[in-house]
Amino acid sequence: MSTTTVPPHVRLANEVAVQFAHQPFEVAAAAVATHLRDFWEPRMRAALLAHVASGGEGLDPMAVRAAELLRPAA
Repeated sequence: MSTTTVPPHVRLANEVAVQFAHQPFEVAAAAVATHLRDFWEPRMRAALLAHVASGGEGLDPMAVRAAELLRPAA
C-alpha cells in the first residue's frame, strides 16, 4: 500500500472531471470549470491552480484544462 496521499483538490477535481467525460473534451472542461467556480470555495480553487502551476501531478487532463479556464485573464 502506498503512503502517498492525494490532496483533496486533486481527488475532487478528478471526480468532477469523470462526471463530464462523456462530453467532448473542451465542452467538458468548460463544464468542470463552471462547477469549480460555482461550488468550490476560493481556497480550494487557489490550491488547484497552484497545483497545476507546479506541474499538475495526478490531475486528469480535463481537470488541468478546467483549471486553466479558471485563471483570470492576463
